[in-house]
Amino acid sequence: MEPIEINAGHHYLRALRADDRLDDRPALVSAFADEEMRRWVYHYSVPDLEAAGRYVALRTREWADDERCSWAVAEPTTGELLGEVGLKNLDLDAGTAEVACWTHPPARCRGIMTEAVGAAVRFGFGALDLKEVRYTHAEPNTASARLAEKCGFTLRGGLPGETEVDGEPATLMVWTLRL
Repeated sequence: MEPIEINAGHHYLRALRADDRLDDRPALVSAFADEEMRRWVYHYSVPDLEAAGRYVALRTREWADDERCSWAVAEPTTGELLGEVGLKNLDLDAGTAEVACWTHPPARCRGIMTEAVGAAVRFGFGALDLKEVRYTHAEPNTASARLAEKCGFTLRGGLPGETEVDGEPATLMVWTLRL
């Protein structure tokens, strides 16, 4: 499918970009250099503009292959990248997906991701006819737990040793939201 832009209220959701009109690559490099970001989003490395370009291309390909809907959470007047939200592990036949998100360090603690996750989930239930959306995070990630609660997810339990924090096994907390 083609990327869809969404008015999320105070922000808008758009495809990640790396072109002559809007280039998210510098903001991606900056975000992924943050220590806290690397702690929770350890499975991606975006150390330079070339890697950031590959990251943008990956998200574009995932949209096209119906694997993941991924949006840049953007400031509406400048287009500045404030974070990313997506529906990953997208299974349109089963009607399921999982929320994935991160917030750029200067944009944290402003409610941006609560608004963005809400908009992405509404898109999933409305446009994609999803029946269930999961949200998972490492147990020590209290910001993610607060986000799940604010967005109406229900905690289903934990899976010990299913993720890692600082290189050590940790419990993966599983939340769900059903239509």
